[in-house]
Amino acid sequence: MALMDFIKKQFIDVIQWTEEGDGTLAWRFPMSGMEIQNGGQLVVRESQMAVFVNEGKLADVFGPGTHKLTTQTLPVLTYLKNWDKLFESPFKSDVYFFSTRQQVDQKWGTPQPITIRDKDFGAVRLRAFGNYAFRIADPKLFHTEISGTRENYTVADIDGQLRGLVLQNISTAIAASGIPFLDLAANQIEFAKALSAQLDPEMAKLGLKLEGMTVQNVSLPEELQKIMDQKIGMGMVGNDMGKFMQYQTAQSIPKFAEGGGGGGSGIAGDAMGLGAGVALGQVLAQNLAAGLQGQAPVAAGAQAAAAVGIKPDEVMATLEKLADLKGKGILTEEEFSAKKAELLKKLV
Repeated sequence: MALMDFIKKQFIDVIQWTEEGDGTLAWRFPMSGMEIQNGGQLVVRESQMAVFVNEGKLADVFGPGTHKLTTQTLPVLTYLKNWDKLFESPFKSDVYFFSTRQQVDQKWGTPQPITIRDKDFGAVRLRAFGNYAFRIADPKLFHTEISGTRENYTVADIDGQLRGLVLQNISTAIAASGIPFLDLAANQIEFAKALSAQLDPEMAKLGLKLEGMTVQNVSLPEELQKIMDQKIGMGMVGNDMGKFMQYQTAQSIPKFAEGGGGGGSGIAGDAMGLGAGVALGQVLAQNLAAGLQGQAPVAAGAQAAAAVGIKPDEVMATLEKLADLKGKGILTEEEFSAKKAELLKKLV
């Protein structure tokens, strides 16, 4: 009986792999000194591929299905072993199974801000994160370059390498896309497409295929976020200076209400804030009446400034703020010059 058990252990009739859902990418069939029976069956399930390796040399590759192992179905292995006729005895060979299903929801992210170059803002530091999906497309290349002769190779084993590839190619992807940074941050789909185009050939070198890439968030530096908010505000009011001053006044009212005063501190600041608020209310009422009568609206900023009175130091502070907005591209040279002339007249 013991002799029969020993004999049974020496020959393999069926070679197969049942995945256990543990993220395994490559698995070596346990030979343990056994040999494959001539005419035995190889069972490759859907989302799997199998590769025969003889004495370190890659031989035949099998896709999904049930395969009878003969010299006809093992042409490369037959050539490597120099079989000149149908072999009748068992043979020795390593068999590796590879999972070709998609490995989904693989996370990537920038642990530290990365620096990219942008045509509008120069050097920009950003954070981003998302996920991606991949699969094994070329098991022979994956075996040669990545998994090798290991008994078991999992997604966790290659996770760090793939995360590094993503981070390494972010800057190049943005540069190659030609999309301005602010547009790229607002359109995460285009960001993901640019990153995918850059990563596809890099992953192919490992025998992998990138099946999907998402960018779930792009964090702007604080200073750029402020500029974006100002650009959005200007987009809402257009290039009309009167409307711009209304927008600026409306932005200031919450700060006055908090006790900051904007143009001063304490009682003086509160008074100025109250005066600006009252003036703004008057202007809105005048604009409503003017609209009903078909007249041009009153410029909110100029009316509010006149109501509270403008001191020389306040004029200079306003000019400095406008110059800063011009430097950031929010105001044009013409708009800045017009407002500068208007404010300087108030000093005369």
